[in-house]
Amino acid sequence: MKIAIPAETAPDETRVAATPATVRDYVKLGFEVAVQREAGARSFIADAEYEEAGAVIAPDAESTVENATIVLSVRRPETATLLAMKEKALLIGMLDPWADGDFIEVLNARKIAAFAMELMPRITRAQAMDVLSSQASLAGYKAVIEAANLFSRIFPMMMTAAGTIPPAKVFVMGAGVAGLQAIATAHRLGAAVSATDVRPEAGEQVRSLGAKFIFLEELAAAGEGGYAKELTEEQKKLQAELVAEHIKDMDVVITTANIPGRPAPKLITREMVESMRPGSVIVDLAVERGGNCELSRPGEVVEHAGVIIIGHTNMAGRVPGNASAMYANNLRNFVKLLLNEEGALNIDREDEIIAGTLLTWEGETVHPVLKAKESE
Repeated sequence: MKIAIPAETAPDETRVAATPATVRDYVKLGFEVAVQREAGARSFIADAEYEEAGAVIAPDAESTVENATIVLSVRRPETATLLAMKEKALLIGMLDPWADGDFIEVLNARKIAAFAMELMPRITRAQAMDVLSSQASLAGYKAVIEAANLFSRIFPMMMTAAGTIPPAKVFVMGAGVAGLQAIATAHRLGAAVSATDVRPEAGEQVRSLGAKFIFLEELAAAGEGGYAKELTEEQKKLQAELVAEHIKDMDVVITTANIPGRPAPKLITREMVESMRPGSVIVDLAVERGGNCELSRPGEVVEHAGVIIIGHTNMAGRVPGNASAMYANNLRNFVKLLLNEEGALNIDREDEIIAGTLLTWEGETVHPVLKAKESE
């Protein structure tokens, strides 16, 4: 059997779906491995390292995936790559099942079994395969570093003969994986950190990291799988009042609020931005889904009324060495789940992890998320 790793084509994508370490593991499992030329270049992995690990370097995407049983990707491959895959091959990656386009139709036409890793169930057995958590943790860390780089003052309190510098005030909106890592990183840098979330159970985690938890009981909106659910109109009004009162005194604000399958909720309005002090910084980690800040722009750093708004897409990809290593390990663990003790493919569709990630199977759309979308 053959595993293929084509190069990513999105302009902001620096990650790669396999590292030399995971290539060695695939070879030990009995796979042939093909890696597209320079697929790891933006993660600073040379072709020679893949060859040393046992991979064959292919000149282009089409020849890379030709006759492959499994194709590993970070994002959706281009249509030409999908068409070059053999029928009934497996595609594993972050495939964005909510996005528009003819992606699903092409998968079904080729009878490709596609697994969307971002739909991984939030269960204990799946933690080693949870790509959202591994990448969000890096994004939360990097968000603080990017903010600190552009903030006009230092984060920690400093007492000197020339006077005392107070700590920066950092406010993190959303206490999921990214938010908690942002809290921890800002706290380690010496900032005075506060955070909010619509899930009341997040308060204990926030406080354990040394931050103050900002919460109203009326905003409780815990959803399935540990995610937040969309607020009612009344809750949105209360949330806006809470944020507006708190944000005006903050130096740095990091937003992380996302709802699976829906546009990111707007949490910071123009008026809120204008209430902040000049030199303050906002980092919008939800910018790829429309953004939590009304003024953020995907892929841009903008300034409004003296406030810097960071809208970097693919924040985890700004630390590509770590991001690729963690993502590749997630994929390797998932591939192992698809094999029996003899090393042959064994797709158990009754398995909760497989059922939760499988989009298409033998020419049919099988995931409830896509079925619901098709019926709309």
